[in-house]
Amino acid sequence: MSNFTTRLKAKIEEKKSFVCVGLDPRLNRIPEQIKEEIVAEYGKTKEAVGKIFLEFNQGIIDAVADYAAAVKPQIAFYEQYGHQGIKAYEETIEYAKKKDLLVIGDAKRNDIGSTAKAYADGHLGEVDFWEEAEVGYGADALTVNGYLGSDGIDPFVEACNQQGKGIFVLVRTSNPSAGELQDLEADNKRIYEVMAELVNDWGEDIKDEDGFSAVGAVIGATYPEEAEELREIMGNAYFLVPGYGAQGAGAKEVVPSFKDGGYGAIVNSARGIIFAYQREPWKDRFSADEYQEAAQAAVEYMREDINTALNEAGKLPW
Repeated sequence: MSNFTTRLKAKIEEKKSFVCVGLDPRLNRIPEQIKEEIVAEYGKTKEAVGKIFLEFNQGIIDAVADYAAAVKPQIAFYEQYGHQGIKAYEETIEYAKKKDLLVIGDAKRNDIGSTAKAYADGHLGEVDFWEEAEVGYGADALTVNGYLGSDGIDPFVEACNQQGKGIFVLVRTSNPSAGELQDLEADNKRIYEVMAELVNDWGEDIKDEDGFSAVGAVIGATYPEEAEELREIMGNAYFLVPGYGAQGAGAKEVVPSFKDGGYGAIVNSARGIIFAYQREPWKDRFSADEYQEAAQAAVEYMREDINTALNEAGKLPW
């Protein structure tokens, strides 16, 4: 099986897009016509919520499939509705892969020993299934928290090696309070710099033909100066870059996450695309019935916005 970054780069080239669409469904923001039809059949139940999420996600996936390289379902939005939500998460992954999109599971998992291995097997690999093995969630990559050290990362790295999958380790996140921990210093280095060096170590033996490692990093677009610094430290890591759009960063802020020759990053947006019909500048052009058209317009704009910024910086690879 090919390395995850080989498949990611191929998908980026195919779509001419560095966009990842976050699939973070919120029940109160999903168009009423979807909810009404399902509630009429299943009532106001968690089963109905799961089916609403899946139908909405399928509509979004159909709308963005030609313009995005990957999707990133955030598992928390599904877990809160119990097993019916998890079923929607599983079926969303399955549908996205049928539509030829890569799937990054956003679960930020971390633990040690057999528990970490269970997480790695479930999200990225295969699980014990009596005398055989069964694929777990089936994502292509997973976000992970590295702050338990190597004990909590090794099982995920092993899954990357054995299954051709990828991980994105939290390094410099986009949230406002990230600096409370990540900006602290140890041995004259900030904690996020220490984590970046660990990411290099963890991914040293899982590289594709272009030198990119299957062990990547989450780097918030809201900290472009740090991103530029971290790109120097992690020359072989792919960056998963949240923060574009609804969190305040624009295309120019994501440019430092890319390598000089292009590639090396994929940029996520969730609310700005999946709920575009409720947001400027799209809400005056599209109704709730046209949520797919709004999502398509938003993702196409994002693709061109990032490509234009990369081209102006001399980093667009095509």
